[in-house]
Order: sequence, then C-alpha cells, then structure tokens
Amino acid sequence: MGFRAILCTIEDDNISGGLAMYKWLMSILLVVAIVMGGSVLYSTISERVTAAEAEKKDAGSTLKIVASNFQFDQAEYKVKKGDKLKIVFSNKEGVHAMEIKDLNVKLDKATASQEVTFDKVGEFEIHCALLCGTGHDKMISKLVVTE
Repeated sequence: MGFRAILCTIEDDNISGGLAMYKWLMSILLVVAIVMGGSVLYSTISERVTAAEAEKKDAGSTLKIVASNFQFDQAEYKVKKGDKLKIVFSNKEGVHAMEIKDLNVKLDKATASQEVTFDKVGEFEIHCALLCGTGHDKMISKLVVTE
C-alpha cells in the first residue's frame, strides 16, 4: 500500500466522520425546532382559549362598538332599559372616536370603555367624534333602549 492509498483512506474516514457528525447535528436541530414550534403553537392556543372564555364571561355585560372607515360595525345597537353594560369601543380600520351625547358617553383609543346604566327608553345617535376623513359626517349609528 502506497503513501497515496494511506492518505485516501484517512481522507475517506474524515469525510465519513464529518458526514456522520453533520447528520447528528441536523437531527438535533430538527428535534429542537419541532419542540419549540409545538410550544409556541400550544401557548397561542391556550391564550386564545383564555381570551375566548373571558369574552364569553363578559358577553352579557358588554356592548361592543367597532369603528372602521366611515362606519360602525352595526347600524343599530339594542339594549334594555335598566341594563348596566360596559361599552367597549375599538377601531378596526382608521382612527376614530365615538360619542353618544344624550348619555354622556365619549370613547376613543385612550378611553376605550365606560360603564353605563341605561335608564331612559329611546333612540340615541352614535357618531364619530374625531374628524376622520371624507365620510366622517356619514359615520352615524343608532342605540335603541327598549322596555
């Protein structure tokens, strides 16, 4: 066996040893990625479940009003006289604020909720209280308080 044959044998051993190390390293990285992905998935699912449970709990005592560009999410909101609700305001699109003048309610991004007891029967105008663009003056909805 010549010197060249010995060098080729040593190089083959080093290459196959390097490949084996590479395979082990890739396998370990794959397992770590799977574990981390599973933990992220589990944590977001548990957060969503917790948020959904809290939303169900508050659903009966909350009136949600969502604003988007030049409209509210509903043309008319209905509540009963005597209801004590937390009005929660949010912006889905654009920058808006809302006001119900006759009930002394004004909500925006900084003050997004207010407790209100509906003690008067009637129809109350909900309008955008922040100049938001060309459709601002048409951004009106109605709150109906029934017996």
